Amino acid sequence: MGVHLRELIPRKEIQLTQLKHKVLMVDAFNLLYQMITTIRQRDGTPLTDNQGNTTSHLVGLFSRATHFMEEGIKLVFVFDGKAPSLKKEERERRASLKEAALAKYQVAKQKENIEDMKKYASRTAFLTPGMVAESQALLEGLGIPIVQAPSEGEAQAAYMVSKGEGYAVVSQDYDSLLFAAPKLIHNLSVAGRRKKTKVSYEKINPEMINLSEVLNTLGITQDQLIVLAILIGTDYNTGGVKGIGPRNGLKLVKEYGTHFDALFKTVSWDAPSSWEEVFETFKKMPVTSDYHLHWKTPDHEKIKKLLVDSHNFSEERVLTTLKKFQTPLQKGLGDFI
Repeated sequence: MGVHLRELIPRKEIQLTQLKHKVLMVDAFNLLYQMITTIRQRDGTPLTDNQGNTTSHLVGLFSRATHFMEEGIKLVFVFDGKAPSLKKEERERRASLKEAALAKYQVAKQKENIEDMKKYASRTAFLTPGMVAESQALLEGLGIPIVQAPSEGEAQAAYMVSKGEGYAVVSQDYDSLLFAAPKLIHNLSVAGRRKKTKVSYEKINPEMINLSEVLNTLGITQDQLIVLAILIGTDYNTGGVKGIGPRNGLKLVKEYGTHFDALFKTVSWDAPSSWEEVFETFKKMPVTSDYHLHWKTPDHEKIKKLLVDSHNFSEERVLTTLKKFQTPLQKGLGDFI
């Protein structure tokens, strides 16, 4: 779900060329969910190989990763670890929504309603452990570093950027700002466009969000930003406080300053956990320094075995793409920060 801060957050469009030679920490699960949700056939079903195995995640990942490699952008994929205990309610909510969408998809399928099939099918998307393992195998084949977060991937990515080991976090959510990511990039796509209507698209450029600019523009501190998010609703207190939206929340946060306890005594808090527990979950999210950032030359045979031999990708297209990366890549981090 992520926190709904969009209407308050200042952002600036940038060109893809501005990211050349930059190290970007990618929220892996966020990106993979985008792929399995959007890369689908006309009736909404995911792309598959001739054995019926889903390949949407591999199609999207190979296309996007190689495109940005060609642009001189250095990617690091950060994968989620164990979810915080407070996320249980949100996970159950998502599972319930997927079940409801699946039921509606089945009805649409019986009626042969292609539009509804496509609409509801995308809402049933889920990542299996096998899809995650395949995605990691592809990234390793491409020579792209993988980091396993102990808990939330966005927190780990934010930590790495704050240490100066990366330029920005890449995610469509805003949660990394709550984990104090100095910079966040939205809309990092290959196509540079998104669907506007059933038959038209609109051009989009990547957007840069700078945490210091966010705090200065809103006139609040990092802790107040977390409290604002809690009022609106986060993955750890689904729905937030009833009746409080982004602008009302900002007004309250600025009115009460750092007197958070007094603030929460004035609102109707009905979450299973206390606001303090949610706050501490953001402040004390586990991260690790146990990782190594090294980029390697793509292993053509490993990629061919995964994509062509196992999943029926076009050998010609795969090898044509890989020929662009014949020369050895930068082995370490130093030249790209």
